[in-house]
Amino acid sequence: MSGTISFNAEAARLLRDTAELLSDQQANPFRVNAYRRAAETLESLDSDAREILQSEGPAGLARLPFIGRGLASSIEAIAHTGRLPQLDRLRGTMDPEHLFQSVPGIGPTLAHTIHSALDVDTLERLELAAHDGRLEKIPGIGPRRGAAIKASLASILRRPGPPASQGQGSPSVATLLQVDAEYREKAAAGRLTTVAPRRFNPQGRAWLPILHAKRDDWHFTALFSNTAKAHELGRTRDWVVLYFYDDDHREGQHTLVTETRGPLKGRRVVRGREAECATHYRSSG
Repeated sequence: MSGTISFNAEAARLLRDTAELLSDQQANPFRVNAYRRAAETLESLDSDAREILQSEGPAGLARLPFIGRGLASSIEAIAHTGRLPQLDRLRGTMDPEHLFQSVPGIGPTLAHTIHSALDVDTLERLELAAHDGRLEKIPGIGPRRGAAIKASLASILRRPGPPASQGQGSPSVATLLQVDAEYREKAAAGRLTTVAPRRFNPQGRAWLPILHAKRDDWHFTALFSNTAKAHELGRTRDWVVLYFYDDDHREGQHTLVTETRGPLKGRRVVRGREAECATHYRSSG
């Protein structure tokens, strides 16, 4: 099989695996079918999808039948890293340190340091840290290496200029808090499907509850955090990661936690949007 066909086939396989897992977890049939149709489109191409990315960028992929902007970004992620983050999330196997190693200039030791020091778990949040100066303060990085990592992230994420703030293009904190509450309530009652994460789970036990939900124009997948830091701090039943997407399959994520200090102590908050949470609680009494 040629390199052209093998990339398209591998990307289609990952998309189809995602569709099957979503179907098993009783997710929105619209989303399941979207992944399947995108896989069929890739398999029907006579050219390598990476050539389209190189010549036209993600917009070129988005113009293909049944792809769109969000799934074009997914295919771009496969082209850059060989992995599909959405599939890793659904399997409960998302490993931020492994993800960071997909960025040129970041090896295993530095990836661990970044994750521990900055408490970021996505390339988007790493990019924010690169733009606001936190990244270059990590020992061993500095301005020059930080600039190189920033440039690599801009190429991977295909986003010109500084990244948008986390509150833009995202669900409201009220909606996020509602989904978080539904997830924790149903998880506590044992009413959710569970998956077996690969990390920190030597017995292969299906313990991680997963929720698919819809609010307004947003579709959500919720899971407890299964990161090294969550285990270290005993927060695997407190920290909740909400992945969301709209009908164009543009995706994002937020982490919700119980605040441990300050005026919001004891309240559920959205990391990075604490001020909005404070306003929400004041207005809701």
